[in-house]
This record gives sequence, C-alpha cells and structure tokens, in this order.
Amino acid sequence: MSTIQSRIRRKSLLNKVVQPEELIPMFKNGMNLGWSGFTPVGYPKVMPVALADHVEQNNLQGKLRFNLFIGASVGVETEDRWASLDMIDRRWPYQTGKNIQKGINSGKIRMGDKHLGHFAQDIGYGFYTENGRIDIAIIECTDIAEDGGLVLSGSCGICPELCQVADKIIIELNTEMPSHEGLHDIIEPVAPPNRLPYLITDAGSRAGSPYVRCDPDKIVAIVESKKLDNGRPLGPPDEISEQIADHILDFLQNEVKRGRLPKNLLPLQSGVGNIANAVVGGLVKGPFKNLSVYTEVLQDTMLDFFDSGKLDFASACSLSLSNEGFKRLYANWDEYTKKIVLRQLSISNHPEPIRRLGCIAMNTPVEFDIYAHANSTLVGGTRMINGLGGSGDFLRNGFLKIMHTPSVRPSKSDPTGITCVVPKAPHVDHTEHDLDVLVTEQGLADCRGLAPKDRAQVIIDKCVHPDYKPIIQEYFDMAKKICLEKGVGHEPQLFDRCFKMQWNLEKNGTMKVDNWDVKIDF
Repeated sequence: MSTIQSRIRRKSLLNKVVQPEELIPMFKNGMNLGWSGFTPVGYPKVMPVALADHVEQNNLQGKLRFNLFIGASVGVETEDRWASLDMIDRRWPYQTGKNIQKGINSGKIRMGDKHLGHFAQDIGYGFYTENGRIDIAIIECTDIAEDGGLVLSGSCGICPELCQVADKIIIELNTEMPSHEGLHDIIEPVAPPNRLPYLITDAGSRAGSPYVRCDPDKIVAIVESKKLDNGRPLGPPDEISEQIADHILDFLQNEVKRGRLPKNLLPLQSGVGNIANAVVGGLVKGPFKNLSVYTEVLQDTMLDFFDSGKLDFASACSLSLSNEGFKRLYANWDEYTKKIVLRQLSISNHPEPIRRLGCIAMNTPVEFDIYAHANSTLVGGTRMINGLGGSGDFLRNGFLKIMHTPSVRPSKSDPTGITCVVPKAPHVDHTEHDLDVLVTEQGLADCRGLAPKDRAQVIIDKCVHPDYKPIIQEYFDMAKKICLEKGVGHEPQLFDRCFKMQWNLEKNGTMKVDNWDVKIDF
C-alpha cells in the first residue's frame, strides 16, 4: 500500500499534511465551496464527513450552510447527509439523494439546473458567485506531481476550472486507490476569445496533459483519505429494457445496411441506468466490432464490452462503476486503463468533439410528448428529481439523437401505470428540434424528416402503450380538427385539455381519462 509521502512528489507540500479536524475552523457560514467528483466517483470523502460530524455534534444545523458547486452528483454520505443537516443553501447543477431532493422541493435548498457542459465552463467564467470566485475547493487526487500538478482519481468533473477560480484548495489524497496517473487528458481552460480548437479526432485522442495545473500556493492543506468510492449498484436489465435495446440495435443495423452508418458505427454515448446497460449488453452480443465510446460515464457493462473484444476504446468523464465493478477494474488495472481516457466535463460534453466525432447519443427522459419534446427533470412539471445532467449536450450535437423510456411506469393506483408518452410535456428539457428517434418497448419512432403532425402519428403508433393509445389518439384527432378549422394547425394543441391526463392522475390516481370534455369558467 502506498504512503502519503510517496504520493506527494512536490516535497515542499509535505508540511501541509494535516488531520481533517484541524481545518474545520476554516469553513464559515455562507461560503462558496467547490468539490471534485462526478457521480459517486472521485469526490471528497473525508472533509465533508468531518464537517457533517462537526455540525451534528455541536447542534449547528441550519447555522453552518454553504453554496455547493460540483460537476454532478456525489456520494450520498456527503451531500445527502449535508442536506439532512441543513448545511446546503444553494446547489448546482445536478444531485441525487432523498434528503437533498426533499430540501429542494420543500424550498430549503436553492438548486439551479444547467447543461453540465455549460456549467463546467460557466463556473470558470465566474457566473455563479458574487465575486466570480470559489472560497474553498476540495479535490480528491491520487498523486501530486513535482510541479504541483494534480493526478485526479476516478473522475474529472470541474476540477480544472475549480483550480483556476478557487482562493484556497484542500487536497484529499487517496492512498487506498491505485495511482491513476496517465488516465486523464486535461485541457487547460481558456476563456474566449483566446480558445484554440480541441484536437480530438477520435475517442482515444489525447489533446492535453495527464495533470490538472494547480498553483501550489493555493493548496492550504492535504488530508489523507483511505475511503473508496461509494459506487452505485445497478440491477440486471429487465425485460422491458431489453426490448427497448433490441429496437435500438435493429435500428442501428438498418442504418448500416442503408449506408448511413459505418460497420463499426460511430462513437457511442449512453446515459445511466438499466436501459443504457441493456443497450451495451446488446452490443456485447451483437454483430458490431471495433466500436468506440465517447460519453460521460462508464458503467459496469462497459467492462463486459471491453472483455468481449468489440470495444476498442472509451472516453468518459467518470468511471461510474459499482463496488464490484471497481474491484474488477483494480484487479486488471493495466489492461483496462490502456483503453480508457478520462476528460474534464467541459471537454467530455463539449459540442465541438461531439459533433466532429458524430456521437450516437442515447438517453432516458421522464417522458416525451407526441411532438417529440422531452422532459428529463421535473415530475409533473414541478418536482425536481436529479437535474438535466449532460444528456442535452449530446442530444443537441450528436449524429443520431435517441431517447428511450418504458411506455409506462409503475403506479400504485393503476395496474397499467402512468404513461410516459403524453399529449404535451409539462416541462421541456429537449425540444423537438433536437431529437431524431424515440423508443419504448412498444417500438421505435424515427422522426427524422417528419412534419409535426406526421411525427405525432408515428409516435402514437409506435411508442404508446396499448392501454393509452386510443386515449391519446382521440386527443390528437380532436386537436387536429379544432386547430385546423381555426387555421392554427401546424402543431395542434388544445391548452384547455393537453394536461388533463396529468390533472386526472392527481385527482383520481390514473392518467386514463374517461373523456376529453372540459369546462373552465373564466
């Protein structure tokens, strides 16, 4: 096992190694804090827990609150515990955990949502704090180089930007993990108008440095960490996920036959969850070879993908593995990591390489409507789940933009469940202008080149659950008739009725409306 002394090659920093308790007085109410991490990987695990213990032991709930800026979600033992102790005032831009979501939706925590690729660069531009600075950044690393450069751990997140805008930096040096040196490709953030092109021409391109540049004078303390990432487990794909994956794989094979995709496809981007895992699992068994991945996160099935010999290389922002996945990775570290590169969020999600490489983007929304507007964030248009994440970065810039979801989701009050295809999405994160293909277990709707009314009919025919199909068809036919008669029928909607299914769910526990009659008194 490595010692902390062997991991700090800039020896002048050895005198900054301290115990976490010594740093607690440094944290003041109302401070702006930035953390490393992206999904429950690469995040600080010592200082946040020490601060939470301090608040809990001294009854400081609600008295020591911070504005928290992280690339995405992190482990629940940190930010979710902070939420339970009323330690978070503002939180940007993506989170997970019951307590933090409860705090957001009850109004205790002010959350802002943003495309992750935009957020990463905007934090570097100074858009989110009054003075454009971060008071303290806490960054997990596995090594510090001779010049003070930081070797990050299993994710990159917004670390390069934090090192530029943070007044003080605390390093959590993780000696329990193997050294991650050489795994990262960091491009120094440069503000417009002085940016140069990003020379990324395939998933394996390296255009930067293995280190995050960091002014050693900003490093005020180094804390040793022996805590591994709290990886998130994912169950095996269910039948519905596998049906969705089959539709997507059939579609991709047909695109190859028609000459619109090469035999080894184009770089794949896949979101998080069972459907994403099922698609990758299908590719493991499928006919495609010499594939590449350019995405945000690598899940456990990516290791299967490597082992199959069909995946040549993967670029990501984070190794978002389960605990078992990390054991597997560490056991065969040299073999896996020579096929992986980790990039900072502002590069992994940047439109330039996504469009240049022609990524095939595949992500899961909460729901989409008959005109191909998709909601990824707000249940019922008001209740925040996690946040937009990086799906929009890929869905606006990819070669093919695919969204997949079950046609229905379980409900306690309706045996069918609630429909994930609705007349009108109550909140829109991805517009009809961005999406090409919509998929449920019922089928696949290829919306490319279709006018709105034609697109709506294909979505109803291909994607809607049989129990909801006649209800939504009736709405669409009625909306067409009324709107066309008025001469306003390009994309027919009836605003007195388009949300009746959601209203009926709230009042009666089902989205199956008896009729589309409506009475509104003004």
